[in-house]
Amino acid sequence: MSDSSVLNPFARDFPAGTVLFREGDVADFMYVVQAGEVEIQRRIKGSERVLALLPAGEFFGEMAILSGRPRSATAVVRAPSRLLVIEPRTFEAMLRGKTEIAVRMIKTLAGRLERANQQIEILLLQDANHRVVRVLRDLADEHLHAHGAAQGAIYLPMPIDEIARRVALPSPEVEQVLSRLALGQLVLRAEDVGIEGPGFVVPEVGRLIEFLEFLELKEREGKSDP
Repeated sequence: MSDSSVLNPFARDFPAGTVLFREGDVADFMYVVQAGEVEIQRRIKGSERVLALLPAGEFFGEMAILSGRPRSATAVVRAPSRLLVIEPRTFEAMLRGKTEIAVRMIKTLAGRLERANQQIEILLLQDANHRVVRVLRDLADEHLHAHGAAQGAIYLPMPIDEIARRVALPSPEVEQVLSRLALGQLVLRAEDVGIEGPGFVVPEVGRLIEFLEFLELKEREGKSDP
């Protein structure tokens, strides 16, 4: 969603820590991240939970404008960022006059809906092992979709805290699950295979899928027990 000649006049710079809007606020603008990173938060059971980290190229705040409802989440600038700040009239004119922008938005929103459905499915799982393995499988699927068929191991550059956020479990509990998976050589820490930075390596996606199928069978059997 970028056309420099049309959108650059709407660009503004924001320092880290800026609260762009809060959950419950009246919608006034939508935003596009040109540079930097924005954190989307929501208050759940009395505490703020991070729902998403939006990098350059992502847009947000559009649904409240389109629906006329209050903001459903809080947006905070995580790193110094340059954002396009677009008012409702301009946004509507862009959708009417720029077909490619409307199509890109529809595709992005469809992707968000799919990820939301995946997140709901994960949160309905009772077993911590099942939740973590399911997220790892989904991440591996995203990698395969982006890069084609796997030729060996897959590197997932995601820290434990981010996995914990996705599965809604404490980081120490996720750490324990990943340690057990590492013992079984289903997942390896990036540092253990010579990769700098956070993340994990799935040596064989097929083995991870087989283990996931085992966990799914185990959970179904547990639900059928009297």
